[in-house]
Amino acid sequence: MTSSAFKRTRDDHASETAEDYVEAVADCLAESGECRLSMLAQKFEVSHVTASRIVRRLHREGLLFAPPRKPIELTKEGLSLAETSRARHELVLAFLRALGVSKRTAEIDAEGIEHHVSPETLRKMQRFVKNS
Repeated sequence: MTSSAFKRTRDDHASETAEDYVEAVADCLAESGECRLSMLAQKFEVSHVTASRIVRRLHREGLLFAPPRKPIELTKEGLSLAETSRARHELVLAFLRALGVSKRTAEIDAEGIEHHVSPETLRKMQRFVKNS
C-alpha cells in the first residue's frame, strides 16, 4: 500500500467520530425533538465525560451548538455532514444487501465501511444497486 493510501485511511479515521456524532444528533432530533449529552453517551456506550469531550470538539469545529445544560443542536455545516454521512451509509447498506449479505451483518459492516469508501467506489456501488 502506498503512503497516500495510509494517509487517506488516517484522515478517514479522524473524521469518523465527527460523522457518527452529527448523524446521531440528527437522529435524536428527528426521533425526540431534542438531543442531550446523556442520549449520545448512551447511544455510543461511552461515559458522559467522553461524550462531553467529543461534543466540545465538534462545537469548536463548528458542527454543533452545545450550550451548557441545554439541548445540542446541529449547525448548518453539521446538518450537511449528517445528511452526507447518512446517504453514504444508506448506499453502502443497500449495496451489501444487494450482494445478498444478511440485514444484521450488512448493518454492522456498513457502519465501518461507510467511513472509508472513496467517491469512486460509491459511484460504482450506486450503479450496482441501481442495476440490481
